[in-house]
Amino acid sequence: MAGTDDIGGSGDDSDADDSLYVLTAVLLTPAQFPSVLGDDFPEACAALGLEAYEGGYGLVLGQDSDGARWTVVIDDVSLVAVAIASWDCGMEYDLSPDERTVVVSLAGWPLAVAVAAPGLPAPHDPEPGADGTGRPPLAPPSAEEWGPAQRRLGADEIALQWAAWREQFDDADAVPAAENATAGKPSHAGVRRVLEEAHGYTDTPPPLGRVRSAFASGGARTLRADGPGWSMVARTDDIAFILLDDEPGEVLPVGRGPALPGLLEALDKVAVRPA
Repeated sequence: MAGTDDIGGSGDDSDADDSLYVLTAVLLTPAQFPSVLGDDFPEACAALGLEAYEGGYGLVLGQDSDGARWTVVIDDVSLVAVAIASWDCGMEYDLSPDERTVVVSLAGWPLAVAVAAPGLPAPHDPEPGADGTGRPPLAPPSAEEWGPAQRRLGADEIALQWAAWREQFDDADAVPAAENATAGKPSHAGVRRVLEEAHGYTDTPPPLGRVRSAFASGGARTLRADGPGWSMVARTDDIAFILLDDEPGEVLPVGRGPALPGLLEALDKVAVRPA
């Protein structure tokens, strides 16, 4: 999490109203994007009205001098990546993008931010139409509902807290994976559909970012795959967890068995990886 850096202000009174007090930032790239926005990179870009440029974007979230929430989209991905890495290490980093890198400024925040800039009014949305896009302000999804966004956030949490989630299940709790992902018959219909669709990704490449691979301990990879109505999180050396739109709040573990290792290995080959 950032401190409060400025974008657009030089410190004099004439520029103060144009300053953005930076609270945090996230990447929007094929390999790393806020999954709350979509099942894949093009869908996430479309949610913000952006072109699905493969080089990606950085999303800088902050408040203006009136306390209003703004999301500033920039095309300097490296700058945002360095800032995030520094903050993750507990180091200070002055994230101050050049105005020439700004693609668009959008009202609101797409993600929940737990902090606010000191000395400013409480975070609130700007006046309607303030960003000139004609879109309602961005807002995080409700925690009181269940749908695609909440399902993807649930999968994010499992990926971040894999060890804690894995401890809750032993192999006897898991739905057996099919002998063959397309011809076998897992006992749970939803799991069967997800495995079939995931297997299809290994034959026909899905939209960019729909399958992602990240580093995991022990030389393994953490895989994330999403599709219409489902999300899957897995480790290449372990089991998988599946979440479904039509089963609110349920986490379905899928046993490793003879079929899952091959499917995960094949998915890892088509997955997008961080640069």
